[in-house]
Amino acid sequence: MLGEQLGESKGKRIVRRVLSTDPLTAEVSFEDSGNMLGVATTGFGTYTSSVRMDGTAYGEGQGVMMTADGDLISWKGSGLGKFGPGGALSYRGILYYQTPSQKLARLNSACGVFEYEVAPSGSTTTKVWEWK
Repeated sequence: MLGEQLGESKGKRIVRRVLSTDPLTAEVSFEDSGNMLGVATTGFGTYTSSVRMDGTAYGEGQGVMMTADGDLISWKGSGLGKFGPGGALSYRGILYYQTPSQKLARLNSACGVFEYEVAPSGSTTTKVWEWK
């Protein structure tokens, strides 16, 4: 069951690199800014995504977010993606967090279910809800 929205962000893909052509596997890095639990964050991450035989993409990634107070939140996750017009990608998956921050400690025991959209231009949008 989905709980409350944990956070959201907007950003930009900054690097794409082909790791293999059989199967097509790419590494993607991005930067974004938004909020987690109502606290403003900036972050960056990298994921590796492979195109599967049915044309969908499976990806795994990791990254970090920082608050203005210097609190860090690291994450790891995985998801499935579908390709859209012009090279757009739409992923759905799950994230796991770690933070030493007392005010964000709730994230340590939260499973985040995400929607991650990449436009053909490389702009990104992420929304995360708690999975209860």
